[in-house]
Amino acid sequence: MVQTSARLLKVLSLLQSRRFWGGGDLARELGVTERSVRRDVERLRSLGYPVHAAGGVGGGYQLGAGKELPPLPLEDEEAVAVAVGLRVAASGPVKGLEEAAVRALGKLEQVLPKRLRRRVNALQAVSVRLGDTAPRVDAEALAVIAHACRDSELLRFDYSSREGTASARSVEPYRLVHTSSRWYLLAYDLDREGWRTFRVDRIGPRPRTGRSFKARPLPSEDVAAYVSQAVSTEAYRFRARVTVHAPASGVSERLSGVAGRIEELDAERCLVHAGADSLEALAFYFGWLGFEFEVHEPRELIEHLRRLSERLARAAQR
Repeated sequence: MVQTSARLLKVLSLLQSRRFWGGGDLARELGVTERSVRRDVERLRSLGYPVHAAGGVGGGYQLGAGKELPPLPLEDEEAVAVAVGLRVAASGPVKGLEEAAVRALGKLEQVLPKRLRRRVNALQAVSVRLGDTAPRVDAEALAVIAHACRDSELLRFDYSSREGTASARSVEPYRLVHTSSRWYLLAYDLDREGWRTFRVDRIGPRPRTGRSFKARPLPSEDVAAYVSQAVSTEAYRFRARVTVHAPASGVSERLSGVAGRIEELDAERCLVHAGADSLEALAFYFGWLGFEFEVHEPRELIEHLRRLSERLARAAQR
């Protein structure tokens, strides 16, 4: 009985690791006959696991989705990853997940082996969370948006601009893009007849889905790069184009995808596109990088840097 139970867990783990298993392949992996595999599959079904079978040549087994969530056996590394992820979610940027994350974490830690619990607790003990000023996203609204993107359904929502101006939007949603601190929606705005990038934390709490739509070609094959450019430069009053005298890899270590977009020029130089609402912010931004740089535009930034350098030189002489 112990051997059979252990084999059931092994069968379940294998079915979760691959979309489809041939009956013979599964039997060889387990070291049993195909008849034993069939019996194990029936036992899993009796426990509530929806295992689909296909007969004939090329037949086999596939684990499907059921009406209820059955127990999920996890490998050691998977269990640690889930536990750490739940702790992050309990205090993370998505509002509404905290209580559920804490409950799930309690259930998981109750059954974690001692060796794994020590690893999770050690990571938690030495980790320090810096103050995070990024706005939080409503979990329910995020789920509605994700489903609308997946199912190609029209989406209507109230949106607040950077200045706080409210507007009603009707869009075709396509992709959700996540940075270290924010969620963005890439969508085609039907009223404005163009592609737009929306910050999800500025979308109203009750977005509404509508009828299905026929998907149109995306504005770029690289959606992440497209959104990065939109939120790093186009959304701001001042847009800068600057050559930095340092390898692109070194500059990228100092920047996030939202702060700027980097183009490699050669082994020792790269072109950085960035945006800000003030010249002071841009001056600090490039000065903080710690590399020599040359400003191509805007002209106002060059003048501001000249005045700033004179003021700093006077301060250094005092």
